[in-house]
Amino acid sequence: MPSAPPTPSFTGMIRLRHLTKRYGDKTAVDGLSLELEAGAVTGFLGPNGAGKSTTMRLILGLDAPTSGSALVKGVPYAELERPLRTVGALLDAKAVHPGRSGRDHLRAMALSQRIPLRRVEEVLETTGMAAAARRRAGTYSLGMSQRLGIAGALLGDPEILMLDEPVNGLDPDGVRWIRTLLRSLARQGRTVFVSSHLMSEMEQMADRLVVLGRGRLVADAAMADLLAGTGTAVRGPALQPLADAFDSAEWSGPDELSVAGVAPEEVGARAHELGVLLHGLAPVEPSLEESYMKLTEQSVEYAADRTGRAEEGGTT
Repeated sequence: MPSAPPTPSFTGMIRLRHLTKRYGDKTAVDGLSLELEAGAVTGFLGPNGAGKSTTMRLILGLDAPTSGSALVKGVPYAELERPLRTVGALLDAKAVHPGRSGRDHLRAMALSQRIPLRRVEEVLETTGMAAAARRRAGTYSLGMSQRLGIAGALLGDPEILMLDEPVNGLDPDGVRWIRTLLRSLARQGRTVFVSSHLMSEMEQMADRLVVLGRGRLVADAAMADLLAGTGTAVRGPALQPLADAFDSAEWSGPDELSVAGVAPEEVGARAHELGVLLHGLAPVEPSLEESYMKLTEQSVEYAADRTGRAEEGGTT
């Protein structure tokens, strides 16, 4: 029997070096240095105006940097021989001629890159758009436009995928579908770079997070590191000796104690030494939303005061 064909090897990488973009006196991206590896979903987060969309436009050559560089597999995007086969991108789901059918839109893209037309039918099936492919794009809902845009991004079977807010307009089934799809593509060894404001979804989707604030890099870390435990929650009928043993202990209920900055193993060992009966012992883990808010609290363009009025906030 003939041997199975080898699994495709994807080595795509994006490399940013001191990338800066200014519009007049406004700095949208400020000295950003970053590398995106293959085989992972990298989430791209930041407040409105943080520079996420501008960064993606700079990578794709849609805007020219003021200084610094954005390289795709070692060269600027404009120098890629067949860019759709290297990078699949979705920045604006509505950037389609409204009078053209979804199928014809994809066929035009395929012809421009010498991609076999059979690939159009494959991505229509993958994205659930086959039944609506004859309809004019101008009649599509936002969710359908997103699916068509994702089909376009997948058309060249690219090594790198860049998607800006791809879950906008998708129903819960669609959100779950895109999460599963992107994680599957990353497992194949592709580079996946995706922005979203849905923290709960990003928490389930991304392996790594890059956070921008006012155009600057605020954080670049593995998801597991951002969500690492920050303390211990304890339950028991008589916890006062344990409360006295830790300076960071605070009562969260009559029979509940929170010990900040101390691992459950250490709290459990001290309870054993003191003879304190425990009914529960668990790590306190922050949500992605909590971690994100702490990282970006000084980076929002506008903050609301306690009366709800918007005030310019943050530091430069």
